[in-house]
Amino acid sequence: MEDKEVTARKKELRKRLRQARKDLGSEARERADAGIASRVLSLSEWQRSQIVLAYLSVGEEVDTRGLVRQAWVAGKVVAIPRVVPHTRLMEWYRIDDFDRLERSSFGVEEPLAEPDRLLDVAREAEAGGSILAVVPGLTFDGHGFRMGYGGGFYDTLLADFPGTSVGICREAQLTDNLAAMGVVGEHDLGVDVVVTERRTIETSESPWSNWAREKEGQA
Repeated sequence: MEDKEVTARKKELRKRLRQARKDLGSEARERADAGIASRVLSLSEWQRSQIVLAYLSVGEEVDTRGLVRQAWVAGKVVAIPRVVPHTRLMEWYRIDDFDRLERSSFGVEEPLAEPDRLLDVAREAEAGGSILAVVPGLTFDGHGFRMGYGGGFYDTLLADFPGTSVGICREAQLTDNLAAMGVVGEHDLGVDVVVTERRTIETSESPWSNWAREKEGQA
């Protein structure tokens, strides 16, 4: 259980990040999103992946529909999440188009709960499938840490995800160091790669370890 000070800090940061994202304007967001998509498509991890776990963006989020379409063109399996009620878990369902969707209580589009389209991520990985997850966030930092929306769903996913996790974020919303800001801790997990329209940041080991070493070197 995090203390009230940390909770308040996160709430204020999320508020500022949402406003900053909105203030970019639609044209700037579209330009940035095109650059992000281009960089994601050039990742070796993307190119060799057989399965892509994505989400369908809403509002001012980085657009993901273009990436989903490109995954289909490349013959990849695409799955999007459906939240399991009253938990922090998500189930992943294969989609072949944008038709069989419904609006969730969170305001996002989810796949219909069709048993024959349910994807067992762990089993696919055990069978040798190469899996890449596109991870949302209000911000990421250079160590792979992220600030999400507070639901904890992607924290749960990252805890035992067997593939490559890629966080997408516009450069204007990249944060220097979330750990130093006191909004992530030693037990928080980062993504493997962070992609903005200007750069690709690979985090080859625990982002917390990277930050801890930097802090020690500055002491």
